[in-house]
Amino acid sequence: MKENARYQRRRAGLVAELQQKGITDERVLNAIAAVPRHRFVEDAFVNRAYNDEALPIGLNQTISQPYTVAFQTQLLDVQPGDRILEIGTGSGFQAAVLCELGARVFSIERHRALYTRTKALLHTLGYRVQTRCGDGTLGWPSYAPFDGIIVTAGAADVPPALPDQLRRPDDNHRGGSLVIPVGNKKGQYMNCLTCTGPDTFARETFQSFRFVPLVGEGGME
Repeated sequence: MKENARYQRRRAGLVAELQQKGITDERVLNAIAAVPRHRFVEDAFVNRAYNDEALPIGLNQTISQPYTVAFQTQLLDVQPGDRILEIGTGSGFQAAVLCELGARVFSIERHRALYTRTKALLHTLGYRVQTRCGDGTLGWPSYAPFDGIIVTAGAADVPPALPDQLRRPDDNHRGGSLVIPVGNKKGQYMNCLTCTGPDTFARETFQSFRFVPLVGEGGME
């Protein structure tokens, strides 16, 4: 009980820090406040789980900085019931945040060992995420179209398969959005592509971040 209270205080402190850094979407902040990030980090880093920092999770991968997760999620503007594709399951933390927002989450991870471990953890914590191991740069056509696609690794450019899998706008649906960091191995700028018509997209570019490289047919390596 004391441990739970301690983690709740730390999560509250993290949320306050994210607000100070410019995250304004209350639903995103509440989602991050609800996710036990300490369950998604390695035991050696549990005491740092609620610091606003990226942490190693093995296989040369990291759990993203909470600010980065919040920033990407805020750009995606997730609504309850949205179908969201995540490229790079990683630790599972981002997928859990999307679930807390009421999304139907589909997530692809290329590392078999990481995929197996994270799939089990998400199930244990009660997060219903459809997962598979494979090349995320190709998307997941059988479950398309998606209301949102979020890429959690740095790309040299937008993999062409991903915009094709966004929902097209119609009388009942807004166009889907793709949030992806684009640049080189030294750093990337966050991009948001929103589908505005059958073959048209609006593109916005935001501040710089640094992600591990996106690997795959349409990736950086």
